Amino acid sequence: MTDQGIVINQGGFLLFLGAITLALVYVVWPFAAPLLWATLAAIMFQPLYKWFLGRWGNGPNRAAIASLLVITLSVLVPGFIIGGLIVDEAAQIVLAFQSGEIDLLAWSGQIYNTLPESAQQALDRAGFGGFAEVQARIQDFLSESAGLIAQQAIAIGGGVFSFALSLAVGLYVTYFLLRDGERIATRLLHDLPLETAVAVQLAGKFLSIVRATIKGSVVVGLVQGTLGAITFWIAGLPSVVLFGMVMAIFSMIPAVGTGLVWIPAAAWLLATGATWQGLFVIFSGVVIIGMADNVLRPILVGRDTGIPDWIVLITTLGGIAKLGLSGVVLGPLVAGLFMAGWSIIQRQRGPDTVPLPGDGAPT
Repeated sequence: MTDQGIVINQGGFLLFLGAITLALVYVVWPFAAPLLWATLAAIMFQPLYKWFLGRWGNGPNRAAIASLLVITLSVLVPGFIIGGLIVDEAAQIVLAFQSGEIDLLAWSGQIYNTLPESAQQALDRAGFGGFAEVQARIQDFLSESAGLIAQQAIAIGGGVFSFALSLAVGLYVTYFLLRDGERIATRLLHDLPLETAVAVQLAGKFLSIVRATIKGSVVVGLVQGTLGAITFWIAGLPSVVLFGMVMAIFSMIPAVGTGLVWIPAAAWLLATGATWQGLFVIFSGVVIIGMADNVLRPILVGRDTGIPDWIVLITTLGGIAKLGLSGVVLGPLVAGLFMAGWSIIQRQRGPDTVPLPGDGAPT
């Protein structure tokens, strides 16, 4: 066979391989989310699997089943319970707005009356002295939200079988990835059409970003949300589980983070005369909730992923907007692999010797 024939055959085979890979992705796409979370669970709980394997010797099946049981009891069951509480509290808040039990206009009036006269005059000049229009808009928004919640409830009720099937697939895949994950990863690194050194670097970056994202964002966020929920419960605020989850989500925003939740809560408490409760929320927000991030993140993450905070914020929010909950991990993961790929190119090409405009280069 001529060299041209060999090239044609290789090109045809690569075309077939690409087409069949796309077909496989299309077939398994309905289970993309459970497959993703199964992969993440296998990565995060691989040390637990190895611990069981070390205690039981040559028993990979038993070690994988034991790890899967721990995942179910420590992650899935509490998640279902907390999720149910959040949905119930969210529905109660919407109904309270619709029934008038929660009157934002009266609350805003109370806060307005506690402000100094100079601040009241400034708000009047800016057109914010009356909150009736804001109240009306919020009421309209919550009315639409009630309809959306009802639609989602019907969708969830009708999709119980689909959810159960996705959960079963996720647990099933997690079992095999725990047991055979290292062998599969080694085979993938060997078969990828990349230089071995480059593939190893990208794989290392992938694992570090996954661990840092889950530990540094998800775990730290849940800890801060839990502390916030406890703080709100002590202060006598309602719907503490819901606002704790909101605080956990906002903890991903650099600099301000959880303050977007506890600062308005403290201001409302102080304005309505609950002085010690408002001061307690401020103390807890600054000293306890705020310091949790500074203390836990270095311990859990251990090393920097090399991704600036502003990129983490943008990619996390963009990932959530496009992919839902999975975007919390996929957004920073894409950003990290993007930066890792370009850093590999930069190292291979050597130092930059091209002068920029304004540095003496001809224009």
